[in-house]
Amino acid sequence: MDTSNHHSLRTLFEQLGLPSSNEEIAAFIRDHQLSNGEKLAKAPFWTEAQANFLAESLKRDSDWAIQVDELAVSLTQKP
Repeated sequence: MDTSNHHSLRTLFEQLGLPSSNEEIAAFIRDHQLSNGEKLAKAPFWTEAQANFLAESLKRDSDWAIQVDELAVSLTQKP
C-alpha cells in the first residue's frame, strides 16, 4: 500500500482556495508573515474555513500536516 504523501505547497494553496503559481505563493509568503509566536491557524488573514482546515490538519496529523508545517515555517522567516 502506498502511504506516501503526494501533496506539495502548491496543492496546499489549491486546497485552501488560494492562487497557486510559484510567483503567487512567493507573494503570499512575502505579504503574510506571522508575528512572533503566532499560531498559523490563528493568523488574521485566513477565512474561518481555511483556519479550521489548517488547525485540523495539524491536530489530526493528516496527510497535509507536512505542507502545513512548511507553510508555517515559511511565514515566520523574513524574506
